Formats: sequence, C-alpha cells, structure tokens
Amino acid sequence: MRKVLEASGGTGGFACLKPAESRLGKLKHAPHHAQAGVTLIEVLIAITLLSMLSVGMMVAMQIGLSAFAKTDRRLMDNRRVSGAQRVLEQELEGMMPVVAPCGASGTKIGFFQGEPQTMRLVSTFSLQQAWRGQPQILELFVIPGEDGRGVRLVVNEVVFPGPLGAGQLCLGMSPDPLTGINVPRFGPAIPGPNSFVLADKLAYCHFAFLSPAPQPQLPPLWTENWSRAGWPQAVRIDMAPLDPDPSRLRPISVVAPIYVHRSPEIPYGDY
Repeated sequence: MRKVLEASGGTGGFACLKPAESRLGKLKHAPHHAQAGVTLIEVLIAITLLSMLSVGMMVAMQIGLSAFAKTDRRLMDNRRVSGAQRVLEQELEGMMPVVAPCGASGTKIGFFQGEPQTMRLVSTFSLQQAWRGQPQILELFVIPGEDGRGVRLVVNEVVFPGPLGAGQLCLGMSPDPLTGINVPRFGPAIPGPNSFVLADKLAYCHFAFLSPAPQPQLPPLWTENWSRAGWPQAVRIDMAPLDPDPSRLRPISVVAPIYVHRSPEIPYGDY
C-alpha cells in the first residue's frame, strides 16, 4: 500500500484531483444564465403586425369585390338596354299585315293601333319564342314607373288566334277628330302578371308613325296618331332616361322601318 502511495507521489496523486473537483463544485453552485426566447412585448408586436396585415388584405379584397360587383351591375344594365332596343326593332320589323273584321260591324281593317303611348300589332317575333314560334299580338304601352317616378315601356304578348279572333279586340269604328276619317277603336292595354318591362326609369316614352306624303313632292310626315287605312312606313319610339348617367348605356330612340305592300281594301287569297 505504501509502495502504491509512493509510486503515485504520496499525497501528490490526490492533490492533482482537487482542482477538477473544485471546478465541478463551482459549476454546481454558479447561478443559471437566462435562456434564449421572446418577451411578451415582442409577441404583442408580432400579433399587432399580423393583425394589421390581415386587415389590409381584407380591405383590399373588399374593395376588389365591390369594384367587380359595380362593373358587373353596369354591364348587366348596358346589356339590358341594348337587348330591349334590339327586341323592339325585331318586333316591329316582324309585323304581319293582318286584315281583320272590326268587332260586330265586320268592317275590314288593317289590324294596327297607333297612339302616342299605345301600339297594337301582330308580329312574327316574340320574347318567349323569338322567330321560331307562333305569331303574337303585341301590345306595347307606357305606364307610370315605380313610386310614380318616370315611366316604363311594357309589352303584352297574346297568341295570334287568327283574323277573326284579332278583330274582337276592335270595339268599332268612329271618326277621327282631326281628319274625320273612320278609324278603328281598341280597348285599353292593361298590364298583367305576364307583362314584360322593356325599358324602365324613363323620363318620357311615346310613339310616332311615318305616313306617306300627301303630295309626291313633299316628304313623309311623322304623326303621333295613326288615323289612316293600312300600316305606317316606319315606327319611331322616342325615350330618354330619368337619371342620365354618362358611364352607362342610355336608352335612345328606336326607328324601325315596316315593309308592307298590301291594301286592306283588296281581298287576298290563294288561287
């Protein structure tokens, strides 16, 4: 035992272990240093920035959706206006020259009613079936707008039952107060659940009809009351928007020529 101690230098071998033990003791009793992490203020700042970024994105999306909705609404309004004008032109261009007996009198007339705010005719074009369906009796007339603001143009479509059925709409013949010529009189056009609004929010809407010139050297005349036999050469529908908006397509006057070369006094038939 003594030899071992002497070989190790006596107590010198234990002395070399004391420094390591002292260092370990110091580490055990030394205070712990602060660990790495984030503070509460940093967390609040991060949450605030994220909230502001989310709000900004939501506002940007809301502005974009609002702009898209306004653009879509404007396009739909423009399509509605242009579609209504195209429908009016096609209805007038598809007019049929129907000769019908007027009511109980049986007087043969060219089936057509032309007044400043009412027009009745037979056309091969209809809203429901376009050019492919049966002929329709069209009643175009003007009624007051919603809440009494402005006026609107409305059309009724009734399946054409033939000359005899169409003649039942004629109440009789009476002299025109201006010309004194006997003209057919029709009942009033009444809006119903099947009425279709062609144009709405109008400041005014009225019809005019082109009649032949009284003399060859004079031009044709536009009149608001059709009091002649037969049919006009053209029909004009004058209308203007109630609230003009330069950014929107506005309803304009529609002029449609009518190509009819038939006299109601001459009977036509297949021979």
